[in-house]
Amino acid sequence: MTAEKTAFPLPKIQPTTVPLLHLLWRVYGYLRPYWKQTLGAYASLLVILGLNTLIPQFIRWIIDTGVEGNQPNVLTWSVLALLGLTLVKGVLNYFEGTLSEVASQNVAFDLRNAIQKKLTQLSFSFHDQSETGELLSRAVQDVERIRFLTGRATIRILDGALLLMVTAIVMLVMDWKLGLLVLVTMPVLVYRALHFGSRFRPLSLLVQKQLAILTTAVEQNLRGMREVKAYVQEDAEIERFDHENDRWFELSARSAQMQAVNLPLLFLIANMGTVAIILYGGRQVILGQLTIGEIIAFITYLGQLIEPVRRLGMIIPAVTIAGSAAERIFDTLDTVSEVRDLSGAVPVGEIKGDVVFEAVSFSYGAKKVLDEINFSVRAGQTVALLGSTGSGKSTIISLIPRFYDPTAGRILIDGSDIRKATLHSLRSQIGIVMQDATLFAGSFRENIAFGSETATEDDIVNAAQAAQAHEFIVRSQQGYDTRIGERGVTLSGGQRQRLAIARALLLDPKILILDDATASVDAETEHLIQLAFQNLIRGRTTFVIAHRLSTVRNADLIMVMEKGRISASGTHETLLNSSRLYSEIFNRQLVRKETLS
Repeated sequence: MTAEKTAFPLPKIQPTTVPLLHLLWRVYGYLRPYWKQTLGAYASLLVILGLNTLIPQFIRWIIDTGVEGNQPNVLTWSVLALLGLTLVKGVLNYFEGTLSEVASQNVAFDLRNAIQKKLTQLSFSFHDQSETGELLSRAVQDVERIRFLTGRATIRILDGALLLMVTAIVMLVMDWKLGLLVLVTMPVLVYRALHFGSRFRPLSLLVQKQLAILTTAVEQNLRGMREVKAYVQEDAEIERFDHENDRWFELSARSAQMQAVNLPLLFLIANMGTVAIILYGGRQVILGQLTIGEIIAFITYLGQLIEPVRRLGMIIPAVTIAGSAAERIFDTLDTVSEVRDLSGAVPVGEIKGDVVFEAVSFSYGAKKVLDEINFSVRAGQTVALLGSTGSGKSTIISLIPRFYDPTAGRILIDGSDIRKATLHSLRSQIGIVMQDATLFAGSFRENIAFGSETATEDDIVNAAQAAQAHEFIVRSQQGYDTRIGERGVTLSGGQRQRLAIARALLLDPKILILDDATASVDAETEHLIQLAFQNLIRGRTTFVIAHRLSTVRNADLIMVMEKGRISASGTHETLLNSSRLYSEIFNRQLVRKETLS
């Protein structure tokens, strides 16, 4: 990629909808549990403010008494005392910084926990529409900006504002004419800083959103690296990332340009006060109306004012960025899960496994996926779902554990509407084994025991043996302690599925949901998986998205799905005689797959 950047049309910056003060008030609410550390930090700040007010006056007295008064002893002891005050100020600065940092780190800790808890609790519909990279950006980068705001940024702003007010009062008391001459630049500084912040905040939000897009691009490339290489898409992915990176560059360059203009302008306005002191104050000294010590005190006070101005120019952008970060974080925390425990929901007791769908319909937005689904399954029966892609099979099995709620109708388990049960009590009795089993970057033991907090070593081994997974586990380098790669990429598809079956067996659910996909494995592996399935489904109500002839033949009920409706249902023998669609699917897909295997 060349150094020359592509020129992108930058979007017109619009003011955000949530008032900044409202966002900041909510952010600072997270400091309440840590009021002791916060109080200690701000108490140190006030003492430092007192020292900053005292020290220039002390310097004035040293100059006028020790130097002008030709008293070496006064000069010596005064300088030592000044050194002592400086040391005290340094110690207080340490406590101020440490205590404020502890409080702000706790705020970040609480926010990350809150975001993680929220993301875990939000329904599938939220995650269907969200990008992983943007959510990661909110949980990491945005929280870090809030941490800075509640810690150092706020301390610096208060320090600067209080020092500005106190110094202004002292300067006016010392010499009101010179004080006014110096302070006349302050309203201009404040206006400039606030004007800059109002323009910089929406731009910073665009920068953060673009950074989230970049994070998503990297995350997707890392997760799909095998596919990228398999389809020879390295150059295309690099070009796509370059395109998004160029856009981020354009936005960041505009942000940097705004800051580059603002900061020198603030310094220019502030330094006009120094010129006023030298010009007007010097004449007053010549006329004998001011002492050298007073002029030096004025310059010292002005030096103390320039520093807050510099901080103002740097901190206000940080505050505006934190405001944008807070807006994104609270947008996540305020999201209401579409699937949640309803008012009055109670834990369901041990279920038998009777399942009934009564006039169930479901839509993804405006697209209707299921239309008036009715069926009844007795406890212990096996139901096979057949149909083409998009016919509604996966939606049916997603509604049973309430990954989604029907848009019409209701689902009953043991005669009770599942929406009246708490999600935890419902899902803890439903086991799910999907074709693409998700495993975690941990040991075999941890992956099998996932979801079972009380599992013993014997329970884990027994579940692995029943799932036909024990042999390949014990042959691995460290047995059950062997760590597998992220998402189980170091394992074969059959091994991953058998581990998922072991996990479901350990849960001992009353209802099972299976994606019986074994067409991509060899005959020996398929035989082992089928043995594991037989152990798994025994005595349980089972819903299977069927891909194999043996599964269909053994099912108690077969439902043929077509365009969101049940086209036909019954046993294998009755459907062969009564349903043309079933016969076509059976002959075209199932028999052919059985023959090829």
